[in-house]
Amino acid sequence: MSNIIQLLPDSVANQIAAGEVIQRPASVIKELMENAVDAGATEIQVVTSEAGKNLIQVVDNGSGMAETDARMAFERHATSKIREAKDLFELTTMGFRGEALASIAAIAQVELKTRRKEDELGVHICISGSEVESQEPVQCATGSQFIIKNLFYNVPARRRFLKKNSTELRHIINEFQRVALANPGVAMSLIHNSVPLFNLPVGNIKQRIVNMMGKQMGNQLIPIETDTSMIKISGYVGKPESARKTLGDQFFFVNNRYMRHPYLHKALMDAYDNILMPETIPAYFIFLEVDPEIVDVNIHPTKTEIKFENERAIWQILNASIRESLGKFNLMPSIDFDTADQIEIPVPQKDFVPQAPNVEVNPFYNPFEEEKKRAVTSYGGSSGGSFSATPKTEGWENLYDGFSTNPSPSDFEPSESEMSFESEQEQQPVQQTILSSGGEESSASNNHFFQLKNRYILTSVKSGLMMIDQRRAHERIIFEGFMQALSRGASLSQKMLFPEELPYGPHEVGMINELKEDLLTLGLELEQKDDETFLVLSTPAGLENISAAQLVDGILTDFKDGEVDVDKEVCEQIASSMAKRAAIPYNKGLSQMEMSELFDQLFACSIPNFSPSGKPIISILDNDELTKRFS
Repeated sequence: MSNIIQLLPDSVANQIAAGEVIQRPASVIKELMENAVDAGATEIQVVTSEAGKNLIQVVDNGSGMAETDARMAFERHATSKIREAKDLFELTTMGFRGEALASIAAIAQVELKTRRKEDELGVHICISGSEVESQEPVQCATGSQFIIKNLFYNVPARRRFLKKNSTELRHIINEFQRVALANPGVAMSLIHNSVPLFNLPVGNIKQRIVNMMGKQMGNQLIPIETDTSMIKISGYVGKPESARKTLGDQFFFVNNRYMRHPYLHKALMDAYDNILMPETIPAYFIFLEVDPEIVDVNIHPTKTEIKFENERAIWQILNASIRESLGKFNLMPSIDFDTADQIEIPVPQKDFVPQAPNVEVNPFYNPFEEEKKRAVTSYGGSSGGSFSATPKTEGWENLYDGFSTNPSPSDFEPSESEMSFESEQEQQPVQQTILSSGGEESSASNNHFFQLKNRYILTSVKSGLMMIDQRRAHERIIFEGFMQALSRGASLSQKMLFPEELPYGPHEVGMINELKEDLLTLGLELEQKDDETFLVLSTPAGLENISAAQLVDGILTDFKDGEVDVDKEVCEQIASSMAKRAAIPYNKGLSQMEMSELFDQLFACSIPNFSPSGKPIISILDNDELTKRFS
């Protein structure tokens, strides 16, 4: 029997590795930018076309490579960063495994031009699908220039799984921001389809944050600085009032390497406990410096998940550091022991005998005398005099003016207003009929609604006890209103007397411009004032529970991780997002009239049983179940 175990060809092994390391165009940009930083570059330029699917160009002025090194760099596991296994725990560079360039060359057409400062000529290498097509000397600038064309051209299944350009561009911007924030001493720029998105000069951490996130971020940052024998923490956190429901402005770095760490994120959120609005997340840009020996960055192919040796201690240090910064800037309750008016604590002297305090008591005080005075004042007596037992009798004859001695029968007939009120009461139906989801005709008595825990609306129907989730019910009502507006092609909107200004960063500005036409269809009209500010000109009519800023932030949150390709689905998702944000919140008391109106509007919807996200709205405890509970 022939052997069935065989070694994979290098090209196939590289494609498999590419599936882990290169997931999308943003992964290519991350790897090439980190290599440029490791090469000592002071300027990095990134150029993309069609969200990196057709072209990615990364140019740096780093140290460059010699001819032999340039060729070896595309071999799998060829690296200059490590020599033996223990070097993994002494890493100070971004890349180290030697998989990036080999993986990129396996699934794209790659050109490299590179030259060292001491060389007169550089080298030009062309590789396609792991095969070297040409290698020749070339005149070029010092540093490296990578050109990546037709990503996943030889893996069509992978290319089909790429998302639309706007989604892939968001991932590119995310990776660019992570590398740029970790290296403020390097000038960086990003150009997409010939449009400059970022142009970041050299500066410090705060300048880099402001240049990247927008000028409005500068006044919202609180510095943190902690230095211990285990870890050094620096960076900035956002003020509580600037916290938003949108994700994207939260960054952790360890030894200048971006990381995701839910455990440390919880430490930060715990420090903000009780000073944040519900469901909001503050911005933070936190840099951790630790001994490379106590951190493992090799547990994930993209090196974004990191394991610390003593996470619990780091959690406590980070939490205390943020609490200290918030306390220094008077953003949370604290006791200042350094003030001039210090609390004086008496120190007992030797042979000191404490004396009982003297309490002055008025033995003639009568508390009931004050009650008598108040009684006289409230019933017409003078407020300043003493109580008088003799009532005043002046003018008693006028008490019965207007009353006849012999009343006529007409005196007892009801007035016109009383008669009209009674007629209205007779005309009102005792019960209203509704149609439940199953086609069953149910009835609910007027004014017989009960609210449980300011969350559920209870009412009786023919089949038993109906329970309605008030927030989901209102969400369904608003959503169907938006969908009716979409079918008409326009929505009712309310003009703003004073347009509200909404500041956003470059990333969010692009998203808003992409969704602006769909938002206008739903009644939310935005106009770009400058590169970082939008004006809210009108809002959808009938949304009183939410501000324009909260509405836009909620939509951006849903779309940052959403994957929607069809235009109709985009409108529906925006309508669902707006309905979710604008629905009445839990823990809000409702009057009988409000509950009745919500009830009627819900059963006028086409799908009253489920919210736009598919969650149940109605639950019925049937009569048999009720009888069984009391048997």
